[in-house]
Amino acid sequence: MTTSTTSRRLWPTVLPAAAVVTVAIVGPALAPHAVDHAVGITFEKPNSAAWLGGDRLGQDVTSQLLRGGWGLLLLGAIIALLVTAFAAILGSIAALHPRTGAWIERTADLGMLLPPVLAILLFMLSWPESGAVGLVVVSVIAGTPYSARVFAAAATGVAASGFIEAAQARGERLSYLIFRELLPNLRETLLTQLGLRFVEAMYLVSTAAFLQLPTTLGDANWAVMVRENASGILLNPAAVLAPSVAIGLLAVSVNSAVAAFGRGRSSV
Repeated sequence: MTTSTTSRRLWPTVLPAAAVVTVAIVGPALAPHAVDHAVGITFEKPNSAAWLGGDRLGQDVTSQLLRGGWGLLLLGAIIALLVTAFAAILGSIAALHPRTGAWIERTADLGMLLPPVLAILLFMLSWPESGAVGLVVVSVIAGTPYSARVFAAAATGVAASGFIEAAQARGERLSYLIFRELLPNLRETLLTQLGLRFVEAMYLVSTAAFLQLPTTLGDANWAVMVRENASGILLNPAAVLAPSVAIGLLAVSVNSAVAAFGRGRSSV
């Protein structure tokens, strides 16, 4: 399959993700009103002045929707990148050095016993002042074990290949074996894990924001919009449905784009 043919097949999958990410990033500049701008009564119906109506305080839902995505997107991307990077390195070490790998896998198995949401609740309620940084740290610690096990399983076959054994026989360093020999042959696993970790990160960050655990996600965010406007869903459904759809669309579209890109790269 040629590169141009692969690119044409990737665009329909990549475009929705690119559009959602673009809106989340440039949304604050496009918002017609300030976040605290009132457009009418509580849960005002959608009208020409406020396309998605008002929230529980009569504030413009459209403006909050445009301003509320960048914080979730940024934290989700940071967590996904860190989890994928740490897991790829640990999984590669486990595959290259089976004795060390046994300890890594046992530790990962223990780490997987604690659900990420419970870990976030315990940590953030104990150290609420840690804010968004604390959320990133505990999410990375809780998310890395499972992904490391996936990378260890995928890397084991590659580590047994002749070119890896030849590199080890030459006395190459561990970093060379991981970054120059092993991981380039795990591109599809890397991209697939990156997409899945992003979806998981969006779920964790949205849950934490819904519970108001971190307080530094910007003036507005989609998860808080869902919680605060739930009481008025029958009066103005758009105040709840719009941020809910935005969270789901962002997570699914980015994951689909990353997975499609991985398949496209492997088929070239």
